[in-house]
Amino acid sequence: MTGTILITAANSSLAIPAVQHLLTQYPGYTAVLTVRNATDADVHTQRLRAVIAECPGSKTSIHELDLADLSAVHRFADTVTDSIVQCSLPPLASLVCNAYYWNLAGGLETTGDGHEKSMQVSHIAHAALVLRLLGHFGPNGGRVVLFASDAHWQGKNGMEKYPPTIPDDLELLAKPAPDPTLDNLGRGFQRYAISKLAVVIWMYALNRHLENDPRLRNITAVAINPGNLTDSRALRSNTPNMLVLISKFIIGPLRPLLRYMDPTMRTSAEAGVDVIDLATKSIHPHERGYFTLRKPDVSAPDSMDEKIQEDLWKKTLQWARITRENTALAGTSVK
Repeated sequence: MTGTILITAANSSLAIPAVQHLLTQYPGYTAVLTVRNATDADVHTQRLRAVIAECPGSKTSIHELDLADLSAVHRFADTVTDSIVQCSLPPLASLVCNAYYWNLAGGLETTGDGHEKSMQVSHIAHAALVLRLLGHFGPNGGRVVLFASDAHWQGKNGMEKYPPTIPDDLELLAKPAPDPTLDNLGRGFQRYAISKLAVVIWMYALNRHLENDPRLRNITAVAINPGNLTDSRALRSNTPNMLVLISKFIIGPLRPLLRYMDPTMRTSAEAGVDVIDLATKSIHPHERGYFTLRKPDVSAPDSMDEKIQEDLWKKTLQWARITRENTALAGTSVK
């Protein structure tokens, strides 16, 4: 198999073993890897480079990309497009939208684009990247891998204090009102969960639009809940000290026992394998929709309303600055 697989946040806990699995098990692919800091000053980018170095002859490149800056996302999409048109990159086989953002130790944050940061990084920026690049997949199509979480489903995640809900005014997803209470952990996790709910809702609309486009119907989109990753750095980033200690002394050491209560508790390396197997279509090549780990599953009832799916689709086009002129997807317009 050949083609380009693009992975965002490629130096994350899940992505580093995912890249290793890609380069060792599927060496025919070209990997385009994005990180926020491409210099060796970032120890996680150093680790990514070390994994690449273990696979001499692999076709990889690392690019700096800040998903909190939509102008940077569009410039990067232009760069990838030019590289494919000029044949310095093979056509796309998969887009792996791995990056996300949460802040459980601070208040509401907005990006320079004016959007709530979790929503922009997890959903809006990836939507922009996907829609800009759909026209540059190979003739056999490919796959878009989006990232969900059990947190998108009310009551499913033990960290939930305030349920994820979709407001009647969808503009509040990108520009929410100030937090009604000072509860950084609870409200921060709610923002994260809402962003994941938006990802799942948008995935259904994306698949519907792809299936209606004769040129792009061979591209399938999936939203994977990769599991509760007990060794993820996210548990120690932008989190209160209490969660850091729980992660270090309880969740990690007791993972084998906790897994009996929650079968989705696992390591980042295990999740990385599933993500790449889905991205390459080595498993479930024709499936679309929601996955838990590597199996098709049912998503939250709140994600299944087709009207909300289409309403969010239209709003996302506006937020992501997508027009008829900058996407290949038929019938895409902003009103």
